[in-house]
Amino acid sequence: MKVLVCDPISQTGIDFLKQQDGLETVVLDRRHSEEELLPLVADAAAMAVRSETKVTKAVFEAAPGMKIVGRAGVGVDNIDIEAATQNGVIVMNTPGGNTIATCELTFSMMMALARNIPQAHGSMAGGDWNRKAFKGVELYGKTLGVLGMGRIGGEVARRAVAFGMRVLAFDPYITPSRAKALQVELSSLDDIYAAADFITVHMPLTDETRGMLNKGTFAKMKPSVRLLNCARGGIVSEADLIEALQAGQIGGAALDVYEAEPLANDSPLRQCPNLILTPHLGASTVEAQDNVGLEVAQGIADYLLHGSLMNSINMPSLDASTSAKVQPYLRLGERMGVLLARLGQAGTERLVITYGGLATELPGDPIARAIIKGFLGAAEGEEVNLVNVRSMAKERGLVVEETKSSEQVDFREWLHIRAWAGDEKVSVGGSFFGLAQHPRIVRLNSQPVEIVPEGILFMMTNKDRPGIVGHLGTVLGKHDVNIANMSLGRDREGGQALTALNIDSVPSADCLAELEADPDISHIRIVQF
Repeated sequence: MKVLVCDPISQTGIDFLKQQDGLETVVLDRRHSEEELLPLVADAAAMAVRSETKVTKAVFEAAPGMKIVGRAGVGVDNIDIEAATQNGVIVMNTPGGNTIATCELTFSMMMALARNIPQAHGSMAGGDWNRKAFKGVELYGKTLGVLGMGRIGGEVARRAVAFGMRVLAFDPYITPSRAKALQVELSSLDDIYAAADFITVHMPLTDETRGMLNKGTFAKMKPSVRLLNCARGGIVSEADLIEALQAGQIGGAALDVYEAEPLANDSPLRQCPNLILTPHLGASTVEAQDNVGLEVAQGIADYLLHGSLMNSINMPSLDASTSAKVQPYLRLGERMGVLLARLGQAGTERLVITYGGLATELPGDPIARAIIKGFLGAAEGEEVNLVNVRSMAKERGLVVEETKSSEQVDFREWLHIRAWAGDEKVSVGGSFFGLAQHPRIVRLNSQPVEIVPEGILFMMTNKDRPGIVGHLGTVLGKHDVNIANMSLGRDREGGQALTALNIDSVPSADCLAELEADPDISHIRIVQF
């Protein structure tokens, strides 16, 4: 089987492929355009790429024997995932290969910030000897805020603890037991902003994290705070950062990633005081390149020769008949997981998944993986896929239990998920309506509802009183938010009610503020499926 190595990967990875009986390894000497690739992939079983080669729909359609595309690295923006899935091609990446490299770059940046090393070097290179200008601070005894405790965030925390730092961690998906093992304190964002001497970001770029460090959050921080971003460009608002640095609102910052790359020659970031810039070096170590090269080579060989699959981005293997039956449950399960994650419970330690009715006759593992993927996806972004979700759950100390129920309910087939944090729980139940199997959320924290898990969902808890629905509709209408569907539930007359709306657009901050000003409205949640 022919393996086409399209972009430069480490010689270690190439040597590994060449040593495998049953594989023919062809290494291209330069990047090829889409047109040039078409005849080369006609008889290929696999491709190994980095970020340079674009694997498009046309490439997949020109490769009838293609089984797997391996990305040496994390991002898969250069691969058409939908086209790969439609053509039955597995796409895999190597999310773990650059963990240590990015962690060590972050820590190097933090030490450089603390001791003004780049500025001192620049001064010396210019012929000066100015010891007083570069007085720094020690890391020992300082407080580090880590936003995101995945692989890289966890490694940074370990090193910070070894340096005698107090570590505050924000990650809604890490359990208290996992935090205790890492010797970190779980904290809210506001607590971190107020207490931290250093703040480092290790989160994916999502709608929730885009621009999360901005003018408003800078105002909550110490004026001496130092910020680091070696994760994703766009999490820190560059315009607000420039303004804060120039005004002395924060003490310093270090960036390895940017809103637009490469960074423009005339970017004002280049002239900013107390700012360290590096050109996206997170994975740029000899060891990291060896790791991702070998990891992608092993992944391709294991799948082609043994049918074993790790770090798949799209769908794990199922036979055609079972896949057709499972697909609706995968969609429903992932959306239930997303909804459960948005219900606002931090420190979840245990997920209990129950299959009922016809759902008990299907393989539970891919459905459970879809549920966990939806639940963890907000924290991990593109790194979460149907193959690695169980190991990622284990890393966070999240226990997943699965049961099959013979309980007689109103639905032929149903799923139910409970998320436990100590003695507290939130829960979601789902089923299908009609022969076309339209997914529905039918239980929310034990209250019966009928919610369509599509598009934009608005949820709120409110006092059950006359006029509340009219008030809600008036405020949304005033701010040009159209309601597509509505579901109402209550525990008793005059008690607590749950209102869920499918809406056509995300409400503005002003709209939400007006609703939250009503003392009878609380716990507003916006979920985008």
